[in-house]
Amino acid sequence: MKIIDEQLINGVMDEARKSPRLRMNYNFHQSLSDKCHRFINALVPGTQIPVHHHPTKDETLVVLKGKVRVLSYNDQGELVESYVLCPEEGRYGVDIPKNTWHGLECLEPSVLLECKEGPFVEHEVDGILEIHNP
Repeated sequence: MKIIDEQLINGVMDEARKSPRLRMNYNFHQSLSDKCHRFINALVPGTQIPVHHHPTKDETLVVLKGKVRVLSYNDQGELVESYVLCPEEGRYGVDIPKNTWHGLECLEPSVLLECKEGPFVEHEVDGILEIHNP
């Protein structure tokens, strides 16, 4: 068993701060080809997570620490929903249905627990949406 504790979270967050992408995963699954992907994703404000979708995969995000904004879009790139997730404010996570365009904005250093079906598919194959700001 692997315990999800402050030591693990702080270690992954330290790696995220050092990363050029300003985020870092800690995978619990053994391989990118595994059928179920479970991981911690540490994010630092300024990280870029493009609006994307998973055509055949649902995705669940639970905020363990910090604050993020999750946004969903229609196929035309128009904003549909926006939620701020923060455990201290009583909004812990979101379940995103397959084929839903979504993005994430890191509002403060944050750690998420993410689960989705494998295998891993690059967003370039999965799809990235150009959003339209009014």
